[in-house]
Amino acid sequence: MKKISRRSFLKVAGIGAAALGLAACGGSSASTTTSTASSTAASAGGSDAGFTNTTLTLYSPGGENSVPTKTIIKYGELIEEATGGAVKCDVQYGGTLGNDAEAIESTRMGTIDLIFAGTSGFTSFYDKAKVMDLPFLFTSAEEANEVLNSTDIGEQIFADFGDYDLVYLAEGDNGMRHVSTVKSWGQIEKADDVIGLKIRVPQSQMYTDCWSTLGATPVALALTELTTALSNGTAQAQDNATYHEVANATWDDIGYFSFINYMWMGCTMAANKIAWDKLNETTQNVLREKAKEAAQFSFDCIAEDNVTARKTMEEGGVQFCDNPDIDSFKKKLDIPAYYTRYASEAWYDQSLVDTIYNYGNK
Repeated sequence: MKKISRRSFLKVAGIGAAALGLAACGGSSASTTTSTASSTAASAGGSDAGFTNTTLTLYSPGGENSVPTKTIIKYGELIEEATGGAVKCDVQYGGTLGNDAEAIESTRMGTIDLIFAGTSGFTSFYDKAKVMDLPFLFTSAEEANEVLNSTDIGEQIFADFGDYDLVYLAEGDNGMRHVSTVKSWGQIEKADDVIGLKIRVPQSQMYTDCWSTLGATPVALALTELTTALSNGTAQAQDNATYHEVANATWDDIGYFSFINYMWMGCTMAANKIAWDKLNETTQNVLREKAKEAAQFSFDCIAEDNVTARKTMEEGGVQFCDNPDIDSFKKKLDIPAYYTRYASEAWYDQSLVDTIYNYGNK
């Protein structure tokens, strides 16, 4: 039997994982206008029910099989169904209207009406969202969902979005960050296991601060550079969700994965303020309600895709640590006192930080 290299296995398994995720959570082509709801406008009420008749452009910068794209497609379907086709949705994705930064800027300008993109992309101009980049602030993705979408905390964080020509609608899931290491390093079971570890992190000071404090050597690199860095030894580890490692094909040199639950990543659903203000209150209420439903859909998709991704990685030989000593990481960082290192920054709100942290750490 011909031996299949791990890199070849990655290609096959990655395609399989994407297909399974697509089957579970839906998918479509790079541009789609939902029309099934339009045919039932009369029975559902349509404009007679008090909705604004309009067509909205919805966008996700992600690829066809990405969770953000599956979510924005779902959102379009939910909107059209709920409004009986009075609001039609032109759903675009996959780079057709730009990358994250370009698309967010286009939404502020009004070229895009509604966007679902990584929350980190908004922090370049909206500092208050940086609060979600604090390590161990959330204990799980489920907790983040409850805190941000079932209370008014999400609205508190994005209360000033209007100053940037945006309207906040909901917060979706983009995965929980963990740690995975190359075969030569071994498993991470406690905080001291990362001392001296060269770990790739996003190009963000908050990530660098965290891993430096833990005694690791953070290597800030773009995601596109990660695979090469792991292969040539520039990095020995990465901090990512299982789903992301398989979807982005960055696990080929990984031997161990540890669920340290150290940071949650969000995706923000937002609208252009001018386009939003043209909608009547009835329509706005429906769009807010359906944004929460679409956000829940993203959490469900990530959960399913994480299971599929883990199976793919295990079949490729990766060993998982399900119960690392998370408290050792918190103790070494001195959580929650660690957060006060950012107290002098304009975005930092001690009361808000305490409220979020205490929600899951009572």
